[in-house]
Amino acid sequence: MDPWTLMQIADSALPAGAFAHSGGLEAAVQLGRCRDAAGLRRFLEEALWNCGAAALPFVAAARAALERIAPLDRRCDAALPGSVANRSSRQQGQAFLRAAAAAHGALIGPLALEVEGARLPGHLAPVFGAVLGLLGASDGEARRLFLFQAARGSLSAAVRLALVGPLEAQGLLSGAGRTCEEVLAATAGRTPEEAAATSPLLDLWQSHQDRLYSRLFRS
Repeated sequence: MDPWTLMQIADSALPAGAFAHSGGLEAAVQLGRCRDAAGLRRFLEEALWNCGAAALPFVAAARAALERIAPLDRRCDAALPGSVANRSSRQQGQAFLRAAAAAHGALIGPLALEVEGARLPGHLAPVFGAVLGLLGASDGEARRLFLFQAARGSLSAAVRLALVGPLEAQGLLSGAGRTCEEVLAATAGRTPEEAAATSPLLDLWQSHQDRLYSRLFRS
């Protein structure tokens, strides 16, 4: 994959919608299940393993076979029964696709038209994989970047929730690299049929988001 394009996709300035989501962290904080940096470190590790088991198989499959985007997207929709998690995945996937199409219209435009024309859910994992495939990313690049963005998104949310400061968050992000590599190795070759959530608590926290009295995030 062209290094410039890779950096553009990885850039937090790409308007891909992740800024509006905490992945259940906001609810975990308000419910008292994540109170400090140590709790955030545990949350992040659990979130990364859950992402690896539940989402990376869709990223890899869509990157490898763009023609399967419709069945993969619908399977991903069925694999996300929780309303908040499902909504979050749709919103982020559609926002990411719009941003990618704006930056790389000739390559990504047809995919955006297909998703819109077939009224697909546009979930983040399959859309991300399809976009990275069109941009020439390898399996390792696509899966690693997806995990990196998941980690960065959680830590960005933690800073805005005043759970940690920005410098401490960068230390945690650096330390998460080891976990990411372990997740990548453990989930390599896993198919969408094998995708499964590994953290019931994350699902419960995220499902609680709409019940919070006050909130900064959509999920």
